[in-house]
Amino acid sequence: MTKTSKYVSRQSDANGIIHWSAEENQIWQELISRQLSVVEGKACSEFMQGLEKLQLPRDRIPQLAEVSSVLRATTGWECAEVPALISFDKFFELLANKRFPVATFIRSREEFDYLQEPDIFHEIFGHCAMLTHPAFAEFTHMYGKLGLAASKQDRVYLARLYWFTIEFGLLNTADGLRIYGGGILSSPGETLYALQSDVPERLPFDALEMLRTPYRIDIMQPVYFTLDNIDTLFDAAKLDMMALVNQAKALGLHTPKFPPKEKQAS
Repeated sequence: MTKTSKYVSRQSDANGIIHWSAEENQIWQELISRQLSVVEGKACSEFMQGLEKLQLPRDRIPQLAEVSSVLRATTGWECAEVPALISFDKFFELLANKRFPVATFIRSREEFDYLQEPDIFHEIFGHCAMLTHPAFAEFTHMYGKLGLAASKQDRVYLARLYWFTIEFGLLNTADGLRIYGGGILSSPGETLYALQSDVPERLPFDALEMLRTPYRIDIMQPVYFTLDNIDTLFDAAKLDMMALVNQAKALGLHTPKFPPKEKQAS
């Protein structure tokens, strides 16, 4: 979040309206149409119910006020317009105040299938539907408050908790394995991989194990953690997470299940 971005976020006008171009709205239309077909039968019911509540437009990028009105009515959250990249301090501050940061840019066609930065499609489609669910919203709020008070070193550990739940969490259901993590739900490739591939490990939810498990942002995940019930996040929000962080630091990290990232030649 401290790196530079090649994207420039759009600014809202005096009325809080962002004026998107026809091309940007077209990219949204293509992204949401494709992903809605991909997540059918793969996203958890809580996500699909959240999408129903949001009623996201298919033909244009939604205005943040439209999404915020639904979030406020369901869980007391709202969207916060932010630049393409923000500091960790700002990120945690927003979550601690039930404001979900949404970068107001949309990916280019060159990065249509994957980009490392979270754009408005990832944030709105991937995360805001789940933020209508009380357990997910409470867990995210807890995470923001913890991160705001944590040291820089401890935030590195907490980032793994966010990664394996809010971004890449899976859910066991009566109908089989389903997805609730926004990083998967906004990616067609990972949506299929997370549920159907026999390559990754799928481990039961364990906060201490998450804190000790390395990850990379630019590959399909070798490890996923699964919940048996989304309401487990209510219980997770009550854990003494910083005590678990200290325990994780004492035990050390697990050996990464992926090769180191290749350094690009300068």
